[in-house]
Amino acid sequence: MSDTAFPKGDLMKGKRGLVMGVANKNSIAWGIAQQLKAQGAELAFSYIPAMESRVRQLGESIGVEHFIQADVMSDEDMDKAFGEIKDTWGKIDFLVHAIAFTDKEALKGSFVENTTRKNFKDTMDVSAFSFVDAARRSSELMTDGGAMVTLTYLGSERTVPNYNVMGVAKAALEASMRYVARDLGPKGIRVNAISAGPMKTLAMAGITGGRQLMSTGRDWSLLKEDTTMEGVAGAALYLLSDLGLSCAGETLHVDAGFHAVAVPDVSSLSDS
Repeated sequence: MSDTAFPKGDLMKGKRGLVMGVANKNSIAWGIAQQLKAQGAELAFSYIPAMESRVRQLGESIGVEHFIQADVMSDEDMDKAFGEIKDTWGKIDFLVHAIAFTDKEALKGSFVENTTRKNFKDTMDVSAFSFVDAARRSSELMTDGGAMVTLTYLGSERTVPNYNVMGVAKAALEASMRYVARDLGPKGIRVNAISAGPMKTLAMAGITGGRQLMSTGRDWSLLKEDTTMEGVAGAALYLLSDLGLSCAGETLHVDAGFHAVAVPDVSSLSDS
């Protein structure tokens, strides 16, 4: 998706921030980054070594100059990463956290049968604790207040086929977001989450039955449409800019209204 799809302006002019979780051109983090850049933000991208080339290529296409290695499972790596940010900018204004990972085999069939102790611990570490850790480190650089956004999904609130351990991790992420919001609120730092509907991302591709999830999300939603990148990126812009003043501890659903439906109107469902 081209950056021309995102409204341009100056809502983020003079603001600097870190985007964690860009993986490819379909990443939600990438869509958010494009929207923030279109509104005047100065960005830094974090990456893991396996993704460095791809992340740099994407970032450089919109003028990102700062790329920082950050393995969220390594305290040493995170120390170095945030040290680099401090040395480069001194302070930041916002954080976008879009990191999650689990073993692909855990996203099949039974949650009870396919979740191992190691997989559970690693999934929680990468998908939930990484936000707590990044939030703590970022808050130390938000000397004039700031804003943070993390990404979640409805599988945190309700069971979703094959989402399994990731749903549990997202529930922990959302609870963590609220406690982080409580602790950082007095410092003028607003912390929120976006619960995006199914989208064609690398994460969705890893879920068995992902295409069916997208079809169901469209057919059951109030708007009868797919969740759009523009919608999610616009929500992030709202929460990270001064438009989002007084909003904290919130999980904002951007899913065409799917989350509000208990029983769908079967007469309106497509045959696909």
